[in-house]
Amino acid sequence: MSLHVACLCAAWCRTCESYREVFEAACAELPQDGLRVHWIDIEDEAELIGELDIETFPTLLIADAGHVRFAGPLTPQPETLKRVLRAHLADAAPARVEPAYATLAQRLRARG
Repeated sequence: MSLHVACLCAAWCRTCESYREVFEAACAELPQDGLRVHWIDIEDEAELIGELDIETFPTLLIADAGHVRFAGPLTPQPETLKRVLRAHLADAAPARVEPAYATLAQRLRARG
Protein backbone atom coordinates (compact mmCIF):
# COMPACT_ATOMS: atom_id res chain seq x y z
CA MET A 1 0.00 0.00 0.00
CA SER A 2 1.33 3.44 -0.77
CA LEU A 3 1.33 6.15 1.82
CA HIS A 4 1.73 9.82 0.96
CA VAL A 5 3.27 12.28 3.40
CA ALA A 6 3.21 15.84 2.11
CA CYS A 7 4.45 19.04 3.67
CA LEU A 8 2.74 22.14 2.29
CA CYS A 9 4.91 25.23 2.51
CA ALA A 10 5.89 28.40 0.68
CA ALA A 11 9.30 29.46 -0.63
CA TRP A 12 9.04 32.86 1.05
CA CYS A 13 8.36 31.35 4.50
CA ARG A 14 11.51 31.35 6.65
CA THR A 15 9.99 28.74 8.98
CA CYS A 16 9.47 26.42 6.01
CA GLU A 17 13.01 27.02 4.81
CA SER A 18 14.47 25.65 8.04
CA TYR A 19 11.73 23.02 8.43
CA ARG A 20 12.47 21.20 5.19
CA GLU A 21 15.54 19.49 6.64
CA VAL A 22 13.53 18.44 9.72
CA PHE A 23 10.73 17.06 7.51
CA GLU A 24 13.08 15.10 5.26
CA ALA A 25 15.03 13.66 8.21
CA ALA A 26 11.83 12.55 9.99
CA CYS A 27 10.50 10.92 6.82
CA ALA A 28 13.82 9.14 6.28
CA GLU A 29 13.28 7.39 9.64
CA LEU A 30 9.97 5.89 8.46
CA PRO A 31 9.60 2.48 6.78
CA GLN A 32 10.26 3.29 3.13
CA ASP A 33 8.18 0.52 1.53
CA GLY A 34 5.41 2.30 -0.35
CA LEU A 35 6.21 5.69 1.19
CA ARG A 36 5.84 8.74 -1.06
CA VAL A 37 7.23 11.95 0.43
CA HIS A 38 6.24 15.30 -1.07
CA TRP A 39 7.54 18.79 -0.38
CA ILE A 40 4.97 21.06 -1.99
CA ASP A 41 5.39 24.80 -2.50
CA ILE A 42 1.77 25.96 -2.51
CA GLU A 43 2.50 28.80 -4.93
CA ASP A 44 4.66 26.85 -7.40
CA GLU A 45 2.13 24.01 -7.40
CA ALA A 46 -1.07 26.02 -7.08
CA GLU A 47 -2.80 23.79 -9.63
CA LEU A 48 -2.08 20.73 -7.46
CA ILE A 49 -3.29 22.53 -4.32
CA GLY A 50 -6.53 23.61 -6.00
CA GLU A 51 -9.12 25.16 -3.69
CA LEU A 52 -7.19 24.35 -0.52
CA ASP A 53 -6.48 27.52 1.44
CA ILE A 54 -3.28 27.09 3.46
CA GLU A 55 -2.88 29.83 6.04
CA THR A 56 -0.44 28.25 8.50
CA PHE A 57 2.97 26.77 7.72
CA PRO A 58 3.98 24.05 7.83
CA THR A 59 0.84 22.08 7.03
CA LEU A 60 1.06 18.30 6.83
CA LEU A 61 -1.02 15.79 4.87
CA ILE A 62 -0.88 12.03 5.46
CA ALA A 63 -2.97 9.91 3.10
CA ASP A 64 -3.12 6.27 2.10
CA ALA A 65 -4.75 4.69 -0.92
CA GLY A 66 -8.24 5.08 0.53
CA HIS A 67 -8.41 8.23 2.59
CA VAL A 68 -6.72 11.07 4.43
CA ARG A 69 -5.33 10.04 7.82
CA PHE A 70 -4.23 13.52 8.93
CA ALA A 71 -4.33 17.03 7.53
CA GLY A 72 -3.50 20.25 9.27
CA PRO A 73 -0.88 22.68 10.47
CA LEU A 74 1.90 21.68 12.86
CA THR A 75 4.19 23.57 15.11
CA PRO A 76 7.62 23.36 13.48
CA GLN A 77 9.36 21.26 16.14
CA PRO A 78 10.92 17.94 15.12
CA GLU A 79 9.32 16.03 18.01
CA THR A 80 5.84 17.27 17.05
CA LEU A 81 6.32 16.03 13.50
CA LYS A 82 7.67 12.66 14.64
CA ARG A 83 4.79 12.20 17.09
CA VAL A 84 2.18 13.00 14.43
CA LEU A 85 3.84 10.70 11.90
CA ARG A 86 4.05 7.79 14.35
CA ALA A 87 0.45 8.23 15.49
CA HIS A 88 -1.08 8.46 12.03
CA LEU A 89 1.05 5.79 10.42
CA ALA A 90 0.01 3.34 13.13
CA ASP A 91 -3.66 4.36 12.99
CA ALA A 92 -5.23 3.91 9.57
CA ALA A 93 -8.52 5.51 10.58
CA PRO A 94 -9.76 8.24 8.28
CA ALA A 95 -9.60 11.81 9.52
CA ARG A 96 -12.42 14.30 9.20
CA VAL A 97 -11.02 16.88 6.84
CA GLU A 98 -12.32 19.53 4.53
CA PRO A 99 -12.98 18.19 1.00
CA ALA A 100 -10.06 20.15 -0.50
CA TYR A 101 -7.60 17.98 1.48
CA ALA A 102 -9.22 14.84 0.09
CA THR A 103 -8.91 16.29 -3.41
CA LEU A 104 -5.22 17.01 -2.86
CA ALA A 105 -4.71 13.44 -1.62
CA GLN A 106 -6.35 12.11 -4.79
CA ARG A 107 -4.06 14.25 -6.93
CA LEU A 108 -0.98 13.00 -5.08
CA ARG A 109 -2.08 9.39 -5.54
CA ALA A 110 -2.45 10.04 -9.27
CA ARG A 111 1.09 11.42 -9.38
CA GLY A 112 2.44 8.20 -7.90
